[in-house]
Amino acid sequence: MKNIIKTLIVMLSSISLFASANAGELSVSGTAKATYNIETGNNNGKGMGITNELNFTASGELDNGYTWSYSMELDPGATAAAGTTDADRLQSAQNDDTKLTLSGPLGTFGVFISEGGLDVEDSASQSVYARPTDVGGSNGTVNNFDIGAYNNFQYHTPADLLPFGTSFKIAYAPDLDAYGSGNNAGPTQTEGTAGYVGRSATEMQLTAKPIDGLTVGASYFEFDKQGSSGKRDQDAESGAYYATYAYGNLTVGYSKAYKALLISDAVGNSETVEYYDQTNTSIAYVVNDDFSVSYEVEKSEANYILDSTSAVEQKSTGVQVAYNMGGMTIALARMSHDNPGYSTTAADEDQTLFAITMAF
Repeated sequence: MKNIIKTLIVMLSSISLFASANAGELSVSGTAKATYNIETGNNNGKGMGITNELNFTASGELDNGYTWSYSMELDPGATAAAGTTDADRLQSAQNDDTKLTLSGPLGTFGVFISEGGLDVEDSASQSVYARPTDVGGSNGTVNNFDIGAYNNFQYHTPADLLPFGTSFKIAYAPDLDAYGSGNNAGPTQTEGTAGYVGRSATEMQLTAKPIDGLTVGASYFEFDKQGSSGKRDQDAESGAYYATYAYGNLTVGYSKAYKALLISDAVGNSETVEYYDQTNTSIAYVVNDDFSVSYEVEKSEANYILDSTSAVEQKSTGVQVAYNMGGMTIALARMSHDNPGYSTTAADEDQTLFAITMAF
């Protein structure tokens, strides 16, 4: 607890001085969320939890009309502190995701620390609570590479620069190992080690709204200077595209994503999966201002290097309902996972989740 108090005092003091000098404002936001999760199948258990993230934000305007924005999340769950219990992690809460941006007529420039993901793999999801594979279960789905896992610089085009509401964003992570990078949430990429994929990374995102109700987008991620030595049969990269369409109270979404793994030609090569192919389809209906329902299907297929190894498709479905009661949202979700962890021998899993959320 002392570490948390010290962190808050230092953080608030620093932000206060910065905000005061730039006539900025400081605020705190977050969600007070309690969940009860029941899982049956390959992993049986019942879990209870309360959200533990706080988001501190500050913003202001410069004399030349440019605006700046700062955000920092405090999350005990992000620490790698000694000990395995929640009490141990609570004593060592640390800075999770941080960003500082400057916006003006030329667009937005920013520094993002373990933040600022641009991958659109899940952007089409219309689930009223969360994607079926993102509700705390043990389904083992493999997601795309994302620049938000590393510390990066970003540029975003101005809001009205391109036609059809088009927005272009590009991010660059100059170094993917942990040296001098504070809280780097991404996997360490140290050159010369077995887990090395690349020294730096670049990701781009393009979104547009060509007609009323329709939103489309695409993203692409690549590593630079891949492979520490030897020939490469395939570079690591990932990409995705999506579309959503809203008509009245009904909204549908579709996305497609691909993730290729680094395949070397070294002796003792241990790679088995060549690439992952994911398809997400979802639909949501707003019954009234307070009540909404959704259904989503996520399919992720692992394709292997050896022709003798058959591809395995993991399928997750989710039916969810959400009801808002004047600032409090109650959600009930029912998920099913076939071939979890891309295993044809693992038992299928079912999940039931009940959540109460209050935003502030």
